[in-house]
Amino acid sequence: MYPIPAMYDLTHTLAAPYLSQFTYPWEALAGLKAFISALGPTLDPAVYEQRADQVWVARTAKIAPTAYLGAPCIIGPDTEVRHCAFIRGAALVGSGCVVGNSVELKNVILFDSVQVPHYNYVGDSILGYRSHMGAGSLTSNVKSDKTLVCVHTPDGGSIPTGLKKFGAMLGDFVEVGCNSVLNPGTVIGPHTNIYPLSCVRGTVPGGSIYKTGGIVVPKV
Repeated sequence: MYPIPAMYDLTHTLAAPYLSQFTYPWEALAGLKAFISALGPTLDPAVYEQRADQVWVARTAKIAPTAYLGAPCIIGPDTEVRHCAFIRGAALVGSGCVVGNSVELKNVILFDSVQVPHYNYVGDSILGYRSHMGAGSLTSNVKSDKTLVCVHTPDGGSIPTGLKKFGAMLGDFVEVGCNSVLNPGTVIGPHTNIYPLSCVRGTVPGGSIYKTGGIVVPKV
């Protein structure tokens, strides 16, 4: 479940050629800012307008006047960025997304049709196609002891990432319940549901349900 093809349908992001270079999705985080800066000038000006230095917004996107768009960022067609959203930069937001009230994004890829609609923090993370984070759910992207993040596998192993900042990798069609916290290095396979108020760490297999107390069961 860790390799990119097992997590994501790359037809739903402008980052497909970039992501295809890597084995694991978190390997894309380090160079994301440079990739977005290079991609922006190549976008079709009939579809995207450049609103500021290294800020490209689709002409069909709806951006609240109180939203902050930091460079570099790309906002896709038919996406809605709501009141007081704070896009700090290095954000590639796909088409048909919702970035809601007081949501903060930093060093992220949001695939098409992702919803982060209410009071979410998403940093150093990749959210797959049609994934959704419930109100108040957050990614924690730095360990409390500031050491480098490892991805802990279900068999008790670990994969070093070499990253100090790494939030969460959400596969396609992941649902995260309200007020959940995704700890650094969390990887959630596609078509998985996370119960509200969960504290998630490590990996959660695709096609499963993460219940209260960290119990994981397959969907039926």
